[in-house]
Amino acid sequence: MPERHVVLIGLPGAGKTAAGRISARLLDTLFTDLDQAIVRETGRTVPELFLERGEALFRALERDAMNRALASAPHVIAPGGGWAAQEGNLTRARPDALLVFLRVSPDVAAARLAEDRDRPLLQGDPLGRLEHLLGEREVFYHQADVEVDTDALTPTAVADVVAGLARTHGGW
Repeated sequence: MPERHVVLIGLPGAGKTAAGRISARLLDTLFTDLDQAIVRETGRTVPELFLERGEALFRALERDAMNRALASAPHVIAPGGGWAAQEGNLTRARPDALLVFLRVSPDVAAARLAEDRDRPLLQGDPLGRLEHLLGEREVFYHQADVEVDTDALTPTAVADVVAGLARTHGGW
């Protein structure tokens, strides 16, 4: 089986970026955080893009950034938490990627993000917003190839699991 990308999906606070960086090191490959790629390309922060241009434009930028990432050599990719819930994204990625759902409960995610003020969709009541987002997105997250429960795991432990999955299911 040829190597495939590893795409980490899940709620904010699931550990996509933290575990993704470590997973990439373990697999000796690159790591792409789509939010960071969009910030580099636009010169605007994610909150600025949401405020100034709206979520629809951000999702279009995110889709384009993922398409570019998928067109490159296989590596670990962490899209934003809402990427998986956008029409056609999972279908587009599936042939080229092992989709890994990093499952986190809203209360654990809220605790992990307690100091993070740069999440436009979590403003106000982060726990309530995370519960709402999970309700909207969970059906998409469960379409992943594999699921990893991250509630009780450190980013390093999650990365170990992800790297193992990449080796057994992703051709690494």
